[in-house]
Amino acid sequence: MIRSVLAAIAICPTAALSLALPHESAVPGGIAIIRLTQAGTRAPYVDADGHRAMVIEDGGDWVAVIGIPLTAEAGMHEATWHAGDGAHQLRFQVGTKRYTTQSLQVAPGQVDLSAEDLARVARDRLKIDRALDRWTDRQPDLMLFNPPVAGIRSSSFGLRRVFNGQSRSPHTGMDIAAPSGAVVLAPAGGEVADTGDYFFTGNTVFIDHGRGFISMYCHLSSIDVKPGQRIATGERIGTVGMTGRATGPHLHWALSLNRAWVDPQLFLR
Repeated sequence: MIRSVLAAIAICPTAALSLALPHESAVPGGIAIIRLTQAGTRAPYVDADGHRAMVIEDGGDWVAVIGIPLTAEAGMHEATWHAGDGAHQLRFQVGTKRYTTQSLQVAPGQVDLSAEDLARVARDRLKIDRALDRWTDRQPDLMLFNPPVAGIRSSSFGLRRVFNGQSRSPHTGMDIAAPSGAVVLAPAGGEVADTGDYFFTGNTVFIDHGRGFISMYCHLSSIDVKPGQRIATGERIGTVGMTGRATGPHLHWALSLNRAWVDPQLFLR
């Protein structure tokens, strides 16, 4: 039997939590925070849009931190909490947020990819998806932290670009402008899920922080970590560059929760 629970997000004050949570923003590209009234030593299983959502411990209770996809419509949404007495529907309201659209005219070769490039992008996508699908049952060390590199942070998350009249997917991370060679530090501890050199993102590092929380660092000039390596908060992972499809040196920093890209600004101190 499935029971319905209306999640009043405001009843989950972050000040009472032992692990400082990100800033809540229940909009597309944001996060919903829901307190679960269940004791025990095993994290409850919460399903959000077919992906396991992060649940972290707060003393004897558990808190679900659910990423909301950029494609989410405004209105009431549901996640499923699988408990010992059955499945419960966790209902939460998603508000409206309008992201900017930018129209650009560029060389046709930058928009219409060759067959060879398209084949490479497809191969890249398979490897990237494997890194983002990763799940480890380890509570993150931090969820509110400093940016991975000093620099000018853009507000481009969610920006939808239209190239030569052709709409492209929204921007899924934060761009931080910094000099080429500037050191990039892990904002929180975790395990290097994978590294690679991809068509769009160039030299890229994925860090698994635990329970479906994955961070991504793109356009690096160098990668200084290896897959499977455990890293601590503040440890060097690479340097800023402009590899892949980039017009200048910067770090594209992206965060994924339950396979939903979420705004990194919500995770900054």
